[in-house]
Amino acid sequence: MTMENTIRAFAGSFILISLALGHFVNPYWFLFTVFVGVNLLQSAFTHFCPLETILKQFKK
Repeated sequence: MTMENTIRAFAGSFILISLALGHFVNPYWFLFTVFVGVNLLQSAFTHFCPLETILKQFKK
């Protein structure tokens, strides 16, 4: 699995998990969904993704 596919899988999983938590546990979990969405949007413009930096540390 490439780095890009791994990042997309993490982002999709985080969004789905936070939506479920927001629906079943507490609506404040929707803020985490907003955080992931904003991070995806900024990475499209800046080409910087914090998760990529973290995953590169584990790859070594």
